[in-house]
Amino acid sequence: MSVVVIGLNHRSTPLELLERMTIGAARLPKALHDLITRENVSEAVVLSTCNRTEVYVAAERFHGAYQDVREFFAELAFLAPEDFADHLYIHHDASAASHLFAVAAGLDSAVLGESEILGQVKAAWEIARDEGVSGPVLNLLFRHALEAGKRARTDTGIARSITSVSQAAVAMAADRLGSLAGRRVLVLGTGEMGAAMVLGLAKAGSEILLANRSEEKATELATRVGGRSVLLIDVPTAITNIDVLLSSTGAAAPLLGADDVETAVAARGGRPLLIVDIAVPRDIDPAVGHLPGVTLLDMDDLRGFADAGIAARRSAAALVQEILDNELDRYLGDTSARQVAPMIVALRERAEELRQAELGRFSGRLNGLDAAQVEAVEGLTRGIISKLLHDPSVVLKDAAGSPRGDRLVASLRELFGLDDNAAPPQ
Repeated sequence: MSVVVIGLNHRSTPLELLERMTIGAARLPKALHDLITRENVSEAVVLSTCNRTEVYVAAERFHGAYQDVREFFAELAFLAPEDFADHLYIHHDASAASHLFAVAAGLDSAVLGESEILGQVKAAWEIARDEGVSGPVLNLLFRHALEAGKRARTDTGIARSITSVSQAAVAMAADRLGSLAGRRVLVLGTGEMGAAMVLGLAKAGSEILLANRSEEKATELATRVGGRSVLLIDVPTAITNIDVLLSSTGAAAPLLGADDVETAVAARGGRPLLIVDIAVPRDIDPAVGHLPGVTLLDMDDLRGFADAGIAARRSAAALVQEILDNELDRYLGDTSARQVAPMIVALRERAEELRQAELGRFSGRLNGLDAAQVEAVEGLTRGIISKLLHDPSVVLKDAAGSPRGDRLVASLRELFGLDDNAAPPQ
């Protein structure tokens, strides 16, 4: 059984394509069950964030799994596979684990050391488990990934300074305007990232307005920071009197188009408007950026801003990589051990089947034996089997966690016709 990850992220894919591949929380259960019904997929976890959409699967056949997941992406985005295949990256087994560990540690994020991604990895795994589509193979992988991500943050300085997309969005706006103190800022969305931006704005001394689908949530958060809530329907009007618009919702389509903003811009009397849209898919129609006096920044701009400020954490990243390498070795050892244990059991069960079959074949000749003699035959044949399998069992256990161990397991499967799907212990 191989672990395969196939995905697209901010490094491999244009934003316009990445947002078409994003899977919102409401759609995730259906997507997981879609994947698990495909011929070559035995387990599945989907990680979809503003920076990536990745599908992790446990599969018997690597190439078959790749075809299944590629078709899944094609149906998701209503695109032909050739329209996006060049942007896909593929890892399997140790490489897949190494990739996920780097993701969980924040090394593969737009903001180096990003703190939000570890929670997103955990949430993706929990949803897959709740839906019953993540089994022993992916559960082991994701458990190790979370442990690796936690160690990376605890044992190094990777999590210092700006380490989240929301922090970077506020910092980028402040960098553009010199300061956000006293600026009137409207925040669209009160989810995890929206709420984090609001807290950052409160520390910066901004005057905060909040808009959200749930008016109650917007009012509650606004009260906490001394701001006020705005109805979504009133957002175009509110834009007339703000300095900055920050947006991060889970909407599947843009919330504001050029027509919505154009009237407000005309009423601003030439005052510039800065919009930072960190949602994927985007909340603001890119055409808004062409309106006079409007500066529209999105995730592509944020990545450039974040890249310019990570020099101080480069040394921490090297330490993180050492930790991840160590955690990868530990994971591979556990993986191999989980393969070896059921293989030893399967080998002994196969030997016992043959012993019983031979005793049955000679049962007619053994009918004349008394109880003591039958017991002696049983003990003799069991002893032969036990001694014969002792050395192979010891060698397998000693080789667990190494390439040699993997080769020995594969050889036993082929030589003795053992079950290739032997379930590892829970």
